[in-house]
Amino acid sequence: MTASAEDSIRIDKWLWAARFFKTRAVAAQAVTGGKVKVNGERAKASKVIRPGDALRIHIGPFEHAIQVLRVSARRGPAKEAVLLYAERAESKAARAAMAAQLRADRSSFMPARERPSKHARRELIHLKQSGDR
Repeated sequence: MTASAEDSIRIDKWLWAARFFKTRAVAAQAVTGGKVKVNGERAKASKVIRPGDALRIHIGPFEHAIQVLRVSARRGPAKEAVLLYAERAESKAARAAMAAQLRADRSSFMPARERPSKHARRELIHLKQSGDR
């Protein structure tokens, strides 16, 4: 490898090595689905990243705003993966606030005592399908 090839890597490999996604295929799918932005722009899975690049990664309701510190194609332990990037303080605070909000929403939810009627079940299905769009 040349010196320039050692300090750059495909974004899907890096996301997998940094343990944001469990498999490389899932990482590539997230990148092509627009869940990952590199330096403010939507990227393809083959996008090459280098130390210093800023990434925004959406995983479920959470968003990680990070800066790449090192590149690695090897997926190691979680303690090593954390050394590959630095997360901004406001990103950590926003994720903590979102987690608290989700916990509060879950605690206020009161499940129905009986099964939903046919009409209520159709309304639930319609509500879930409209939320996916």
